[in-house]
Amino acid sequence: MKRGYGMLVLTGCMLCAFASSTANARTTFHDLGAKQAAESETGKAKLLDVPFFLSGQAHAKVARDFGAFTANKRTNAVGKSDEAACEIAFLSAIISLQNRAVQLGGDAVVDIKSITKHNDLDSPTDYRCAAGSMMANVVLTGRVVKFEK
Repeated sequence: MKRGYGMLVLTGCMLCAFASSTANARTTFHDLGAKQAAESETGKAKLLDVPFFLSGQAHAKVARDFGAFTANKRTNAVGKSDEAACEIAFLSAIISLQNRAVQLGGDAVVDIKSITKHNDLDSPTDYRCAAGSMMANVVLTGRVVKFEK
C-alpha cells in the first residue's frame, strides 16, 4: 500500500513541476534585420556563395524557377539574448535554402518571406523570429531560381 501511495505522490509532483514550467513559457516575436545577420561574423563565416533576396528586393531577371521551398530552423536560446538566438536560427534557415539552390542547380533564392508560427512578415529588409525562454524559431519560404545570363 505504501508503494502505491509513493508513486501517486511522485506522479503528482511531476505534474505540478510540468505545469509550473509551461505556465512561464513565452513567445516573443522579433522583426530583425537580415543584412545585419548576414554581415555578422557568423554570417560571413557560414553563409554559402549563393545570393539571397528578401521579398521586394531587386534582383536579376529569372530564366528558370525551380519552385518554392521552406526552411524551418530552431536553435537553443538558453543563455543567449533573443537577438543572438534569432540570428542563428535565421542564418540556419538561409543556409538551408542556399543548399537547396545548390542541389537544384539554381543561382539564387528570391522572394524570401518569414512565415514563423503563421505570423507572416513580407519585408525587403527584415525577418521575423519567435523567441522563447528555451528556443528561437525562424521559418522562411523562398523561390530557388536561375538567372538569365
